[in-house]
Amino acid sequence: MSVRDRIATPDGKRRYVRALFATIAERYDFITVMLSYGQDRRWKRRLVDLAAAAPGGRALDLATGTGDIAFALAGRGSRVVGLDITLRMIELAREKRARGVRLEPRFVQGDMLALPFAGASFDTVTTGYGLRNVPDLALAIEEIARVLTPGGQVLSLDFNRPSNVIVRSAYLAYLTIVGGALGWVLHRDPDTYRYIPASIRQYPGARAVARLFEARGFSHVRCYPVLGGLMTIHHAIRT
Repeated sequence: MSVRDRIATPDGKRRYVRALFATIAERYDFITVMLSYGQDRRWKRRLVDLAAAAPGGRALDLATGTGDIAFALAGRGSRVVGLDITLRMIELAREKRARGVRLEPRFVQGDMLALPFAGASFDTVTTGYGLRNVPDLALAIEEIARVLTPGGQVLSLDFNRPSNVIVRSAYLAYLTIVGGALGWVLHRDPDTYRYIPASIRQYPGARAVARLFEARGFSHVRCYPVLGGLMTIHHAIRT
């Protein structure tokens, strides 16, 4: 069965994503650098700059991975919780130490579709490569809205689904070829990183995601193109 077929349903995608990220956790930082042409950390810094979170504010970083965004927010003075569904990711994040961070993030295992926090618990919610991976995008945005305070903000960095057919075809072909090669070299399974282009094919694209935010109680929704529009940072305010 192809990757596309395995993630064709919400339940199938849920199972596939959980197994995938448990497999790649040890290589996660390396892969994000490789597939972003070394720009991943710069993009995450831009997201944190856009957040401009007030010192002492409460921030939640979803799909935190090994904690890059969580540590960056903590470095600006936020009180941060990093959440990820993959236990090994959380363990790797806890092993990190960041210079200049007085109050280190707290890392917890949890599901973006059922956040283990009370309503209006956070002033800022961030995620890097998180929304594209959830089996129910609308529910994930509803959960983000629930845990944000009125006037709170959400910022999301992720791959985009280019609207231009030629650009999209070339982009997905590149990710399929490179992902297959990396999957074979690192895991002896070329399908491992072919999940990325397969998930982009399912993803509605930056403008459609912006409309989902607006439909679920967010205003001032902005899309910042990254890498010529192949990536996007979404920024929205909870009304």
